[in-house]
Parts: sequence; C-alpha cells; structure tokens
Amino acid sequence: MVNLGKDPKLVRHKDEFKRGEERSKKSLYAALDLGTNSCRMLIARPTGPRFEIVDAFSKSVRLGLDLERTGELSQAGIARALQALHVCSKKLKRFGVRRSRLVATEACRRSKNGRKFLSKVKRDTGLTLELIKPEEEARLAVISCAPLLDCKVSQVLIVDIGGGSTELVWIDLVCVPQENRVAAMLELQLDHHKSADTKNFSKSTGQVRIVDWISVPLGVATLLERYSDVEDDSARFALMSCDFEQQIENFLPYFSEDTMGMKEDLQIIGTSGTVTTLGAVHLGLRRYDRLKVDGLDLKAADIDAVIEKFLQLGPEGRKREPGIGRDRAELIMSGSAIMQTLLRIWPTKSMRVADRGLREGILYSLMSADNHFGRINAKNIT
Repeated sequence: MVNLGKDPKLVRHKDEFKRGEERSKKSLYAALDLGTNSCRMLIARPTGPRFEIVDAFSKSVRLGLDLERTGELSQAGIARALQALHVCSKKLKRFGVRRSRLVATEACRRSKNGRKFLSKVKRDTGLTLELIKPEEEARLAVISCAPLLDCKVSQVLIVDIGGGSTELVWIDLVCVPQENRVAAMLELQLDHHKSADTKNFSKSTGQVRIVDWISVPLGVATLLERYSDVEDDSARFALMSCDFEQQIENFLPYFSEDTMGMKEDLQIIGTSGTVTTLGAVHLGLRRYDRLKVDGLDLKAADIDAVIEKFLQLGPEGRKREPGIGRDRAELIMSGSAIMQTLLRIWPTKSMRVADRGLREGILYSLMSADNHFGRINAKNIT
C-alpha cells in the first residue's frame, strides 16, 4: 500500500542510518517547504509500498512578518530564514541526499524582494529554491491528502491554510466508482504534473472533475497582520472571517446551487497547523501526538466548541493552553476564522484532519516519478 506517512518511522540514531548508509543514500529523497511562517524539511526513503522518514526539520522563521504592510521581506525575516536554510543544507550534505525538491511559496511570490532573496539563498547556502505557482501548491496539497479520502462521498474540498495564502480545491468524483476514487485523485494530479498546460488543473480529465480551485492571498500570518490594529479579540475574529469570505466570492462553488447544502455528500479535508491544533485541543492533548491527530474526524460542532474556547481564553490564555503553544498562539485565531468561514458556507458533518502537506506531496511525486510505488490502484493506497 502506498502510504504518505500515516505512521512514519523516524530514524533517530545516526548509527541506525549508517548501517545501510551507502545503500540508503541511493534512495534518499528530500522535500523542503519555505513558507511565510515556517521552514520545514523531510528526508525520506521509499520502503516497498510506503516511505519512511529518515529526518525531519521544522523551524518558525516568520519570513513574511510585516509583508502585508511593507510589501517586502524584512531583513530580520531573511536572517531567520537563512539560518534555518543553513541547517537544511548541512543535513542534505550529511545524509547525502541525491533527489530533492526545495520550494518557496506565498511570501516569496508576493514580496518585491522575493526573487532577490532566493538568489541570496543560493549564494549563501548553495540551495536552489524553486518559486512554485499557486496551482502547484494546490496540486501538492491534494496529493498529500488523497489517502484520507472517504470513498463514500463524491464531493471533496481540500483546504490548505498556509502562512501567506490559503488554497481551496473542489473535486467532483461522482462518476468514479468508490473503490477507484483515491487512485483517481492521485492519477489526475500526476497526469497534470506531466502537462505543460497548467490550465488543465481546473478542467475535467476523464471521470474526475476539478470543479474549481483558488489560491487566496490570505493565510494565518497575513490575515492577522491585516487586523493587528483591532484590539478587541472577538471583533478582530469577526472581521477576519468576513474578509476571508469576501476573498472567495470568485470561487465557483461559493455561488453554485449544486454545491450548497450537500452535507451528506461532501468531505472537507483540512491541512495546516490550524487544523491540527483544533484536533489536538479537541482531544485534550497536553503533548502533540501525530498518530492521534492525523486522520481524525472533527465534527462541525466540535470545531465550533474549540474556537469558542479559544475566544474565551483570550490572547494570554491561549499562550498558556498546552494544545496551542506560544508559537502558534498569535496565529490560531486567524486560521480558525478561515476554517469557521468555510464550514459556515459549506456545512458538513465533519472535517478530516491532515497532518501532512507540501512536503509529503513532493516526496510522493518524486518517488512515483522514479516508479518506486509501481502502478497506482485502489488496493495499494492508504
């Protein structure tokens, strides 16, 4: 079965890696995601029908801090990002990774000095970061979330809430047999990856139909920054929610009668720190546990209850909440505003939590391109 890391084995000891070092180096892959708020990297190797995590790195760099106000990456943010990227560069060399894809997203896309920054990254660290388009970011999110699909539903909304942007992809699988739906999603995206015409992403291909996709230039960091001058917590939350709804008015399912009120046949899959935090707090986890959170189904009422708890805690209380943590305390309300807006527009029984994203999508794409997983079919995907 192809597994995007449902239960990854994290190799913690250098000695364990060195035992098969030369053999392992030949099949090591790396995926790096430099976002508006964080720098994250995974190093993994294919092991039969899945991949195994060899090393993981994540650092809050706040690269996009003040981007909404200034339109540029700050020198402090650049310094923090470079520091994290130096660590990543050393890891790639130490593990001898030979196949990798290193990407930058919304902060570098929007900023006036984004491309200049990427040139500096190349000079200072030796890393070549690819500035990916919003449609590629959405494609990778779909790939990583596909194994979490409930095959009984025919409509799927993938939600990827980033630091500087939010990607929404609505997929119609009504013409695809239930047993083939996960495979169909993956095959559709892999076919798109081979095409030079990125516009095909928003069109029908075979039996699977991409109803629409959108990249909203508002994520947890940029949305918060836009309303940082509003002192009242509840008022700021309401304003953020209204603003985000206005941003998605051009998203086709927003005004389509066919997609309204389909609670029974719609699955929302959310991937982001916001979504995993909602899951962790709902479960009452004092220490985050990926195995309990990834794949969790959160009822709409449970999400509302957790968000109401966040509002009651207030800014200082949220910093003390174990399930949130101080690093995410400032950002959780902007992400929650986005999530609650989507559930209000498309009310559904539950949302499935995905602790996975661009990195897992990249790894799956790279390994599949090298034929590590063989032919995709419904029986070997989880």
